[in-house]
Amino acid sequence: MNIPDNLLYNDSHEWVRIKGAEAVIGITYHAQDQLGDVTYVVLPAVGTQLAAGKAFGSIESVKAASDLYAPVSGRVIAVNEALADAPEIINQSPYEDGWMVRVSLSAEPTGLLSAADYTKRCRS
Repeated sequence: MNIPDNLLYNDSHEWVRIKGAEAVIGITYHAQDQLGDVTYVVLPAVGTQLAAGKAFGSIESVKAASDLYAPVSGRVIAVNEALADAPEIINQSPYEDGWMVRVSLSAEPTGLLSAADYTKRCRS
């Protein structure tokens, strides 16, 4: 199972990479594996306020459609525009090229899982 140690995770299978007052958000390898081939993703516009635990977009695959849930609160400062034309990037590189949004944090992140805790959650 591909679960990088340098990220934090939420129960709904999104990851977050925090650097200073900014965060990058995407979905985990486990999530994209369960979804199958990603065919479409809906992401918020730059400037949108995200609230931790609330839906911020959606993702569709050959198997299912799912909401995306923000692991942190903040204002969207960048959206991965490449995903509009090539959503399969999420399957190919969920932790690097398949990132979804970059956020300017508005609150200290809480309730997130370490890689070890997320691994346990995926196995149960």
